[in-house]
Amino acid sequence: MASFDPAEMIARFKERAAAVKRRPLPPVAGDERQMFIAQAQTDFQDFAMIGDATASVEDGVLVLRVDLRPDSSKKS
Repeated sequence: MASFDPAEMIARFKERAAAVKRRPLPPVAGDERQMFIAQAQTDFQDFAMIGDATASVEDGVLVLRVDLRPDSSKKS
């Protein structure tokens, strides 16, 4: 089995977030269109949060740190 690289996983999530932004809207209207848009927004948020995470493996456990503080309160 290949070794796990958390940085590669983070890169894949960044690409998934970008792919959601590039995803075209299907030819649907009304409620179906709104449901598609809402799902795309949720998908983007989830993928982007993981894509912004700092990942490490500590004692065999994958640890993801996601800073949810507003930009103005983040430490340098």
